[in-house]
Amino acid sequence: MAATFGGRDLARAQNSDAGDLSIELVDPKVLRVCEDPRNMPFSNEKGEGFENKIAELFAAKLSKKLDYTFFPQATGFVRVTLGSHRCDVIMGFPQGDDLVQGTNPYYRTAYALIAKPGSGLEDVTTLEDERLKGKHIGIVAGTPPATNMALAGLMANAKPYPLMIDTRVDSSAEAMINDLTSGAIDAGVLWGPMAGFYAKKAQLHVTPLVKETTGPKLVYRIGMGVRAADQNWKRQLNRLIQENQADINQILLDFGVPLLDESDHPIVTAATKPQ
Repeated sequence: MAATFGGRDLARAQNSDAGDLSIELVDPKVLRVCEDPRNMPFSNEKGEGFENKIAELFAAKLSKKLDYTFFPQATGFVRVTLGSHRCDVIMGFPQGDDLVQGTNPYYRTAYALIAKPGSGLEDVTTLEDERLKGKHIGIVAGTPPATNMALAGLMANAKPYPLMIDTRVDSSAEAMINDLTSGAIDAGVLWGPMAGFYAKKAQLHVTPLVKETTGPKLVYRIGMGVRAADQNWKRQLNRLIQENQADINQILLDFGVPLLDESDHPIVTAATKPQ
């Protein structure tokens, strides 16, 4: 992406090294955020997601107006939004993804197992647990835990849900939760923020999968995404994250996100700082 529009961005970055941190941005008076219009608990057009709430917090701290560019988080999201200069920050992006330049992470979470209270699966902490053998487990196809499930011999009875969907008309997470509450599946595996949010509404039990010994690790750090050349903007966002971590944690906890510290222990109070 830097090769596509790097010259224009590089000029902005060079001009802003000793000046206004906002000079890299198209409109320095507006916090322009790239978001999905229907992807709860992260965001929606009504501003009800936790990424919306964090964007509102940052806009207030920066004394800027908040504006969104909405586009479904599917193929082409980065190109159409951040890459086209229609907005200046993606509020949630996994650390290490090279499509964008990442800020420092502002939360750490994991894929999680969701089960009904009283199912006998509440204290299952790994997909290798023998109690999962023969169970019907929901999994979003193509996600990292699908590999772990295959290695654990759980795919024969698994129910897959599509990864690439138009979030304006469909939700794999909601479909999985509905199947779990109806008894169509015995348990489900979802990305932590989705697991926590939907399980909280349906009164289900959530266990972050932090003890996997085979397959990929299922714990990830999440930061924000900016254009490759926007170095000063990245530094400003890093300062905002550091200075407002307690408020960010409280927003995430209110949405049921299973937060983890660097030792994989749950963060249960907003005052807890990342290690």
